[in-house]
Amino acid sequence: FGIAPHAPYTVTDRTFAKVLTLSAQLDCPIHIHVHETEDEIRGSLKEHGLRPLARLQNLGLLGPNLIAVHAVHLTDGEIGELAREGCHVAHCPASNLKLASGFAPVAKLAAQGVNIGIGTDGAASNNRLDVLGEMRLAALLAKAVANRADAVPAREALAMATIHSARALGLGDKIGSLEPGKCADITAIDLVQPETIPCFDVVSNLVYTSSREQVSHVWVGGELRLDKGALVNIDVDEVLTKAAYWQNKLEAHQSPH
Repeated sequence: FGIAPHAPYTVTDRTFAKVLTLSAQLDCPIHIHVHETEDEIRGSLKEHGLRPLARLQNLGLLGPNLIAVHAVHLTDGEIGELAREGCHVAHCPASNLKLASGFAPVAKLAAQGVNIGIGTDGAASNNRLDVLGEMRLAALLAKAVANRADAVPAREALAMATIHSARALGLGDKIGSLEPGKCADITAIDLVQPETIPCFDVVSNLVYTSSREQVSHVWVGGELRLDKGALVNIDVDEVLTKAAYWQNKLEAHQSPH
């Protein structure tokens, strides 16, 4: 599905060479956190004399298989390089805010033709892991950063969360949109709620007013996984019990002796 070396500051050139070989052999994406923080860039300049993206470029990693996660601190030249090489960006707005990483230049990336998908990052730096919430946040933040109310309109934000993300994963021909021949991955959202009416524009309501609490049904590959808000074939009590068990284990492990 993909190879995910964590970040340039935790991966050696030798390992990157192996990653590049495997990606080429398997024709799979390379998913890497890059230019997430200013400290990361300072560290790379000190250790390698290069900004992280320049180092990845020298190693041959920039290309259509690269998913640059975060991509917050970019120069105009780096944005152009990502576009020329056909790289993708996984935009993680909530994580960028929680960790005070900064604001990704989404409107600039989009203007240069960089394919941008929506990500959440991990639970430790996001907590909620809510793609609908990320989609709304991405649309709103892009407007503030670009100082333009028309930056990342609702339909573009929806595309970022669906087909653009699928393309970044190399799966645009299989998922990301409802078309004949693609997987029947479908999410139904109930917009007939006090919080979401009146509805004059379905896409605008979906992006700016809906939340995961309004997801009513989910099908994965045509198989029903969520029915009227209830998980199918998953024992919720068992999940809660396991979560409580591991919470206690982690707390006990962290407690001073």
